[in-house]
Amino acid sequence: MQSSYATHFERDMGCTEAEWLGWLPAALGHHAWQRSGQAVSVDIAPGGHLALQWEPLPPRVLGLARLPRLKVTFTFTHLDATQRHTFMKRFDLYTQRGGG
Repeated sequence: MQSSYATHFERDMGCTEAEWLGWLPAALGHHAWQRSGQAVSVDIAPGGHLALQWEPLPPRVLGLARLPRLKVTFTFTHLDATQRHTFMKRFDLYTQRGGG
């Protein structure tokens, strides 16, 4: 998790589109959202929302391993830094993947 989040940023996510779509409902929590193709609009606060867009990228190749990737664009509108951070804190917990 970051200490702050800009109003617009991109991430290279290590997942397939099917995995991404499986994570979204839990990551978005109680917020109302609507999907249209490779985009989701999320109502976060009265008058404030998040637009998510994604597109598949070529896989990352490490030796014989091929790791899927998505480019995900986040665009927050009419949300202050605290609202963005609060939303992303949950979102990151539900979408992060780690080894161990």
